[in-house]
This record gives sequence, C-alpha cells and structure tokens, in this order.
Amino acid sequence: MPKYVLTYHQPKGYVPRADAAVIAAWQSFFEGLADHVVDPGQPVFERTSIGEVGADTQLGGYSIIEAADLEGAAALAKACPSVQSGGGVQVADLPDDHVLSQLKTKAAPS
Repeated sequence: MPKYVLTYHQPKGYVPRADAAVIAAWQSFFEGLADHVVDPGQPVFERTSIGEVGADTQLGGYSIIEAADLEGAAALAKACPSVQSGGGVQVADLPDDHVLSQLKTKAAPS
C-alpha cells in the first residue's frame, strides 16, 4: 500500500499545550489513524527554515501512514487538531522507487 507523510503545521509562534483537551484531541486523531500508521513520528520543538516554507505556519511534527491513494490520506488528515488550531496538514506521497532505494541496491555487496 502506498505511504504518505503528514506534516503538521501550527500557526507561527504556537506554543504546544499539554492540557487535557489538547491531549484528548491528538489521542482521538491518532486512534482514527491507527490502522494506517507506519511511523507515528514525533512532535517538533526546535526548528529552522531554509528557503520558503510558509510564512504563517511552523512545522509541528510528522507521521507516516499508509492509504490507498492521496485522496484517502488527505481524508484521514482532515481530523488533525492542527487544522482546528489555525494550522494545517501537508500530505505528500513517499514513492517506493525513490533514488535512495536505488543507491542502496547499487552499493550492496555482491
């Protein structure tokens, strides 16, 4: 099944909260993703940017999931708490035939 990376973007200057409502929202979101998660990822606390990455948001974390297609992955991402906090989720495919896979195959001892 194809893999997708979800990158969670928070409003610039957003400070993560650990109150019960925020924790419950993220737990509910991840429970909805549970059957699709390849790598639950990690939250991001320190960051820097190179080039244009979106003036109004900052990276908050990521996850890697499996879904039938990009539309299915996007449908799963719609429930993300980042969306309700004024941020968003970027969904991108992770192709199996990436150049890194090809390089590893070429570098493997014969």
